[in-house]
Amino acid sequence: MNDSTVYFSDLRASPRRNLLDKVADLLDHADVAGRIHRGDLVAVKLHFGERGNTSFIRPVFVRRVVERLRDLGARPFLTDTNTLYTGSRSEAATHLQTAIRNGFAYAVVDAPLVIADGLRGTGSVAVPITGGKHFQQVHIAAEIANADAMVVLSHFKGHDLAGIGGALKNLGMGCAAREGKLAQHSSVAPKVKAKRCIGCGECVRWCAAGAIELGDKARIDPKTCVGCGECILTCPQDAIQVQWTEGPQVMQEKMAEHACGALAGKADRCVFLNAVTQVSPACDCHGHTDAPIVGDLGYLASSDPVALDQACADLVNRQPGIPASALKTNHAPGEDKFRGVYPHIDWTVQLARAEALGLGSRQYRLEDISGKS
Repeated sequence: MNDSTVYFSDLRASPRRNLLDKVADLLDHADVAGRIHRGDLVAVKLHFGERGNTSFIRPVFVRRVVERLRDLGARPFLTDTNTLYTGSRSEAATHLQTAIRNGFAYAVVDAPLVIADGLRGTGSVAVPITGGKHFQQVHIAAEIANADAMVVLSHFKGHDLAGIGGALKNLGMGCAAREGKLAQHSSVAPKVKAKRCIGCGECVRWCAAGAIELGDKARIDPKTCVGCGECILTCPQDAIQVQWTEGPQVMQEKMAEHACGALAGKADRCVFLNAVTQVSPACDCHGHTDAPIVGDLGYLASSDPVALDQACADLVNRQPGIPASALKTNHAPGEDKFRGVYPHIDWTVQLARAEALGLGSRQYRLEDISGKS
């Protein structure tokens, strides 16, 4: 990453220049025309939002991104990956239903929806990475790995495991297939909750590694388990669960390494845009949206995801906290708002690890284009 300039646009608008125009201007400043080529299959990576959540990026803004890509002769598609937890986005059928219910229908966004890791989250590509502390290769969703280029749209917010969730989390966790997500959250095999298991054998039939034995209850052999997470989804009783053993620091390091894999082969073909609006204390994976911890700030874009997330965090931390929110401490301007919600999570770990992997720089130049046409 050579250009660590981050472009910022506030939320002021006029009859001559609305917020959709500002988003398009940000993409242009971040060199979308130099990075996206005619004919490219472009993954527009975003979060469709869990059912009941209301803080994800609005579809009308996504449509403007799609329009800009079509102007360049590219072939954009909107994409996300299935979740590791059981919810309305844990497999492709209900995931697509949720996306459409949240407003991402073709008639609105003018682009097809593709769940990048397939029906059950097993569509992945093993991508080698250099300089990994935890991995030599990571499992990235196949259709993200196969895309020619990527525009990463992220709602910047707090996160209950990573401290912050922005472009790096959208890349590392959001672009990983089920096996990659499990590897980030857990270092051991999934566990069987005996009280729920009825011994139906469905997990045995789906386990490609032959790691599950069936008696009265299912039992997973941790030495044979490859950590694909298939059994978690296929158990009809929700009796197989992730062992959430990784602490926030290790998880963030693993997430950064998966971000490295997501960018492999196209780091110079990507543009990143963060929405610093409705800065909720937790992820859009929750089926609700809590009150924001600071006021809305605007949109930022860059070709450097590390600089972008650092700039967003800095801008949030310069704001006064909203008292009637999940913010427990650090309400004053200049104090760490994310530590105010999650005092034991050092969110800078992901930025430092990503910088060490060569994904970008925490040193940046902020250019305000709010008043520029």
